[in-house]
Amino acid sequence: MKNIVKRSVFAVMAAVACVAVQAQETFPGRAISMVVPFPPGGVADVTGRPTAIALEKVFKQPVSISNRPGAGGAIGNAAVANAKPDGYTLLMALSSITVIPEADKLFNRKPAYTLDQLAPIALISADPVILVVHPSLPVKTLKEVIALSRKQPGELSYSTSGVYGALHMPMEMFLHAAQLKMRHVPTTGGGPALTQLLGGHVTMSAGGPAAITSHVKAGKLRPIVTWGAERHPNYKEVPTFKEQGYDIVYYIWAGLFAPVATPESVIKVLRDGVRQAVNDPEFKNQMAKVNSPINYLDAPDFAKYVDADAKRLAAVVKVVGKVGP
Repeated sequence: MKNIVKRSVFAVMAAVACVAVQAQETFPGRAISMVVPFPPGGVADVTGRPTAIALEKVFKQPVSISNRPGAGGAIGNAAVANAKPDGYTLLMALSSITVIPEADKLFNRKPAYTLDQLAPIALISADPVILVVHPSLPVKTLKEVIALSRKQPGELSYSTSGVYGALHMPMEMFLHAAQLKMRHVPTTGGGPALTQLLGGHVTMSAGGPAAITSHVKAGKLRPIVTWGAERHPNYKEVPTFKEQGYDIVYYIWAGLFAPVATPESVIKVLRDGVRQAVNDPEFKNQMAKVNSPINYLDAPDFAKYVDADAKRLAAVVKVVGKVGP
């Protein structure tokens, strides 16, 4: 009788192991959800949608975008950090993913998530943000922006994707370096921040090329200066902060993450899938349309990139200190 029970137990264990192996071998066997922690219209969304379409071609499974905005991206980031680690819930994050935990430390808050809860899959893009103003503002150069701000301290306003978000940090770097005071108008993401500026509700904002290009071409926004280490290839007429005497550089990057406990076999499938996706001609075409060059890095190099950027931005958070809306 004992032998029969043992054989039955072994048979069940073998069947479970077989199912587990088959599940890993057939990943993905159903739809994948790509969480974008911001509303539509911002860099994460503009990058995430063509990435999802390209991945659908590779995986032969639906890859849907799930916008989970709030708290400068913290809500969506935390949702994926705490999701089931099976590869079916991914995160298209921005550079602010490294800043939010540092800001929580600054205010002695329990962090919504930590970076070690997320496994880097691939970097997709990394663009310097550009300072854009509403065309009604009578300025065309950084010097004129600074002069007007000093003449009207606290009256000029700027919109961002949220406090300590991907668009807030570069503005704080600028204001700190130039010793200016402006009114901060935080929103739930890059899309709403852009809407505020386009509607004339604020005077300026920092924006990624992928989000602002169509509006610049339409004359609805005026580019002033870029946070890039060098001039953007598609905005050659726009000078850098460094050229204007301010040693500040900031890139808004978009990259894919999975929950950290996701099996290595699944991570490998995801890495291989993204590698194929970024080489898809239609994906390249979509990214080119928004003037956002592909800056692909596979997981090992992306992990190093995130680590270096996290350390650099942590230092910026300490310099900027506690800020609010």
